[in-house]
Amino acid sequence: MRIVVSAQGDTLDAPASPVFGRCPTYLFVDSDTMQFEAVANPAMSQGGGAGIQAAQFVVERGAQAVLTGNLGPNAFDVLEAAGVPGYLVPEGTVRQAVEAFKAGRVRSMSSANVGAHAGMGGGAGLGAGRGMGRGMGRGSGRGMGRGMGNPPLTAAAPQPVAVGAREAELAQLRETLAGLRRQLAETMERIAQLEEEG
Repeated sequence: MRIVVSAQGDTLDAPASPVFGRCPTYLFVDSDTMQFEAVANPAMSQGGGAGIQAAQFVVERGAQAVLTGNLGPNAFDVLEAAGVPGYLVPEGTVRQAVEAFKAGRVRSMSSANVGAHAGMGGGAGLGAGRGMGRGMGRGSGRGMGRGMGNPPLTAAAPQPVAVGAREAELAQLRETLAGLRRQLAETMERIAQLEEEG
């Protein structure tokens, strides 16, 4: 099977990337032989539509499954329309991701797990505050500060809810979950960058 893994480098021992549309490299791996082809992501620097372009790119190159940390709704829709499933790979190397896939230890994504434009960032710090932004480049511009701005996103404690308000609470919880997933993806990406630099 031809699997594509979003990666931080161009070898099987490179860290798997927590982002799909703006990862630096895609490794197309034959799951039977472990032979691979590393291809630079042509959508990495796109101002918008990176997820769509990236998904179309991997589909056109014959990917039969995608292993990544996050898929936005646009990329997920393109892959789903092409019949290419996405699988969640939270961390590790490309080799470890493929081995986990072969062993059935990765979770299939039934929907996008981040919001639209999650990889574009707005410069607000991770967690709390507006941060003293250190732009990461590549269109992500995530601040890493711990300013005195908004508190981190947290889910509210469950409380009895009237039937009419149930949908509103569900929508709010989904929005909170999407924010937490974005924060997790950004944190994982920054950790990987710092480990590469170290």
